[in-house]
Amino acid sequence: MLIRIRSKDGNFRFELAPTADISELVEKILDTTVDADPSTLTISNQPRGNETNVSTLKGRNLQSLGLKHGDLIFVGYQSRPSASTSAPQEQAAPTAVIPLGPSDTAKRPWETVQEDAVDRYWRSKDGMIPRGRDSRFCKHGPNAMCDYCMPLEPYDAGYHAQHAIKHLSFHAYVRKLTPKLSGSAASQLPPLTPASYKVKVPCPTGSHPSWPAAICTACQPSAITLQSQPFRMVDHLEVASPEIIERFLQAWRATGLQRFGWLIGHYEPYDAVPMGIKAVVEAIHEPPQEGELDGLSLGLPWEDEPRIRALAASASTPLQIVGYIFTDIDPTSEDKTKNVYKRHPNSFFLSSLEAIFAATVQHANPTPTKSSTTGYFSSRMVTAVVSGTEDGSIDITAYQVSEQAVAMVEADMIEASVDPGTMLVKKEDRSEDSARYIPDVFFRYKNEYGIEVKKSAKPCFPVEYLLVNVTHGFPSSPSPVFRSSKFHIENRPGLEDQNIEDVLRALVNLQAPDIEPGTQHKDYQRRAELLNFLSDWHLIAFLGTSQLFSEADLRVLARTATAPNADDPEVLDSLLRTESWHTLMTFARETAPPRRPATSPPPLMPTNAMDEDIPEEVFNRFEEVDVGGGTTKCPHCTFENTHSTGDCDICGLPLN
Repeated sequence: MLIRIRSKDGNFRFELAPTADISELVEKILDTTVDADPSTLTISNQPRGNETNVSTLKGRNLQSLGLKHGDLIFVGYQSRPSASTSAPQEQAAPTAVIPLGPSDTAKRPWETVQEDAVDRYWRSKDGMIPRGRDSRFCKHGPNAMCDYCMPLEPYDAGYHAQHAIKHLSFHAYVRKLTPKLSGSAASQLPPLTPASYKVKVPCPTGSHPSWPAAICTACQPSAITLQSQPFRMVDHLEVASPEIIERFLQAWRATGLQRFGWLIGHYEPYDAVPMGIKAVVEAIHEPPQEGELDGLSLGLPWEDEPRIRALAASASTPLQIVGYIFTDIDPTSEDKTKNVYKRHPNSFFLSSLEAIFAATVQHANPTPTKSSTTGYFSSRMVTAVVSGTEDGSIDITAYQVSEQAVAMVEADMIEASVDPGTMLVKKEDRSEDSARYIPDVFFRYKNEYGIEVKKSAKPCFPVEYLLVNVTHGFPSSPSPVFRSSKFHIENRPGLEDQNIEDVLRALVNLQAPDIEPGTQHKDYQRRAELLNFLSDWHLIAFLGTSQLFSEADLRVLARTATAPNADDPEVLDSLLRTESWHTLMTFARETAPPRRPATSPPPLMPTNAMDEDIPEEVFNRFEEVDVGGGTTKCPHCTFENTHSTGDCDICGLPLN
């Protein structure tokens, strides 16, 4: 049932079972207060008078206290005394405190969650949009300010309309919902609550059996009106280097089969949008998959995902999975150099099946935030599609699905349609297996007369009501974390096969076994070449499967390969001192080809033992050679020849 609370901190609503103990209600009340003393907490059914200390209600449930669904309770309390003014412990009067269990002192979810670095950055900023002095309307001096030049809020509607910004950034949206009075209790509580379209089990009123046996207005979800989401979690998708996309497309160019990859990167502030966030892609990791001409098959959950996430987090700039990318490229039958333009406003942008997959991925990867009552809200996973453009070339488009789409997939309300641009609403099912409840779903559109019409979304509705556009691009001055992308890409059998022999040969060619820590002044060029070779995501991920690197040493390799100061020759030293690197160099030396000896060859056998095998004409040649009492060193093999002209007796190359 629903219990309303009114205190000096504001008005709050809590959903509790009628049989819930009073301690559960007290715990929720204390979560809304600031430094309240539980021993002084009182409740009453009227604003003044009839106050009852909750410590006297120990062991009683809400139903026994006469509380019903929707009742309003007035709460009073005193703050805890500070340490400097509190009385000594031996003089304190004994008080009865209601036992609230271990959760009394536990932190609230939004207080313990660890946010991303970009969220911490924007929380430290006010986000105001600066404006210059308007020469037409500002009548004040240069150090003054008026309504025409004062900074704007990051959610200002006029600014967004003027700059054609369709969606608010996440932090601008949070700033819009947060009360302006920073000292009020409401401003200290999270303004967001994740959407949920599931039936509440058990019912808050406790007046009937749980769904699917029965349902009432207290436990059933409200009707849904689909609308464009006013905010987006990610405002821009940036690929750190065009080479990353080119390497991803090489598989399609070689086979014609579609490909899928997870986007490895990080989040940064995006200044083109007030308090904006962009996802920067540093690499594309391709999981096991089976490509087809018109689609692909992918296994989920992804077996190697925990290892890849841990490896990405070990980089000098911690990386994570920021989304995924897939190809949908179909050359035209008339001209194979041009591609079919299949994703456009008159067709579809994301198919219904792709939208459901995007919602599934986003639901599995929520964003940790202090602005949500659960500590998590929505997701920053981006969906990128490589497909044909209107002129027949190839381009990337990026999307997210809305919070409504994620909640509908979580509630098992929608399914894909044969028409890619249409989403189907499932039918209600009261069986014990699925127990699916489908609330009323509506969407709004403008008819042929320009009038806005509200229409039922059953049995289907357009997919674009669930989409959120994300811009994309490449940096003007690329500086990717991984400076190489030449190593073979994983899970491309028959096209690019990864093996340790290729790595060892490359290390031998780079003379890596000869590079020692602390000798950077002697081999700077070789160190730079080796570091560039190692700075390859696919190489690092492969070495993690070779069983030659321990987990600790693999983290050192990841940090070394992604170090921002790559020009510093000392960056390699921490890696060169690891046991795993020494093991790798041992294998490299064993596979290295034998070197030509730099000293004189072994002495020849005595001449008299070979006289019978040497033809007479050879003896005659030796007699004709002018020894001249000296020797001539071969410039190729350094052998000391007894003649100064002709070819070397060992390598056969000319002496001059």
